[in-house]
Amino acid sequence: MHTVSRDKIAQRLNDQRPSNKPPLNVCIQVNISQEDSKSGVNVNDVATLARVISQLPNLRLRGLMAIPTATDDTRTQQQEFASLKSLYDQLQQQYPYIDTLSMGMSGDLDIAIANGSTMVRIGSAIFGER
Repeated sequence: MHTVSRDKIAQRLNDQRPSNKPPLNVCIQVNISQEDSKSGVNVNDVATLARVISQLPNLRLRGLMAIPTATDDTRTQQQEFASLKSLYDQLQQQYPYIDTLSMGMSGDLDIAIANGSTMVRIGSAIFGER
């Protein structure tokens, strides 16, 4: 689950997880671009949400996910990816087991990987534009 952005969502996922299943792997979705039109937790609230998730027995915090500003401006992409990587590094100090930094899509995957992405979403490169 890559889109956990509120403690209410985390709690609901935890409560609904069947007891015979292993903990659900989750990533915190961060609104790294601070756009009103995008989902995700504010950068300043990531640590609090991570603490909540880490205390839920049926969830396993794996890392962070973000969708940057939709732009061809590589400087903006670079800044946002670097910002998320820095946040990930800070979080990893407290939770050394996190291993997922999901950022980058078909059009910006090179910049995302250069900034430490461990997972990219490349749907349009495979299936074409919507």
